[in-house]
Amino acid sequence: MATPGVEKTLAFAEFDTTLMSAPKDSPWILNGAVTDEFNPSYQVLERLLSIPVRSKAATRSGRFAQGVDTWLAHELRRAGFDADLVWPRTEAPRVLSKDILELLRKLPERLSEEVHDAIVAGKAGSTDARILGRAYMKQTDVVMTHWSTGPELLLSTKAMTSSFGKNLSNRYEEAYGDAANLRARYPLAAVGFFFVQRATILDSEPAAFRRTVDMIRKLRDFGDGFGYTATGLLLVDWDEDVEDPAVRCVHGPVPQDIAAPQFLNAMVDEVLKVTPIDLHEAARARRAGEVAPLPSHEAVDEQQEALF
Repeated sequence: MATPGVEKTLAFAEFDTTLMSAPKDSPWILNGAVTDEFNPSYQVLERLLSIPVRSKAATRSGRFAQGVDTWLAHELRRAGFDADLVWPRTEAPRVLSKDILELLRKLPERLSEEVHDAIVAGKAGSTDARILGRAYMKQTDVVMTHWSTGPELLLSTKAMTSSFGKNLSNRYEEAYGDAANLRARYPLAAVGFFFVQRATILDSEPAAFRRTVDMIRKLRDFGDGFGYTATGLLLVDWDEDVEDPAVRCVHGPVPQDIAAPQFLNAMVDEVLKVTPIDLHEAARARRAGEVAPLPSHEAVDEQQEALF
């Protein structure tokens, strides 16, 4: 039996082909027109989540939730943030300091490959981003950080495909405690919570869905500094009676104030609001409606050096 770390590594690798072909266009340009609303690439998420569903792994090994993490990291890269700063990365190791990546790029090719393999086999690289909060270490699902800035974005995700009412209270308690734990240590970071549920909740447990909507709203910061910067909810579903099920997003029942577009807008805007204007220039340009290219490694290196 594979160890949990190996299982997570293999799970992320399953998503790589889909991510490689996924569009990297600006999320604030839709059909050539500039919009103020973030336009998530839902089709990418549907393809990612169809992978564990088709292999009957939607409720085990965390592979379904890792598909959500992979998608949200992809959306942050679409927003213009540097790919090396956003974890999980698009290749193994999924969690690795940008400084080490810069070193690998400067080494001779053969030596770079040897060091990379040693990192993957050892403990320098990881599939988990463990962040110290005020009271305890928290495994955070999507992170944007650099040693010179500290964590700028911390995002927790949860996926629930069954037993909704039975488990909802536990998820609420865990989420609220995690928000207080992280925000107490990183008050300027954008700290978010994104919840994905299977749309069967609408028919099987409608009361649990109403509680979910209420929970997502109440997990937000009311001005006391303890809640999340932003929270979001997304419903997905699939047909289990077909041989090759495809996941689809179900948007209609989710109120706009807790839907994915407002969530991603709020997370991006919070990061840009509390950082100097010469950082995250590509993200600022895309947010302003420009067709800005994604940042190159050299451009981001210059921005980091400007901090000193």
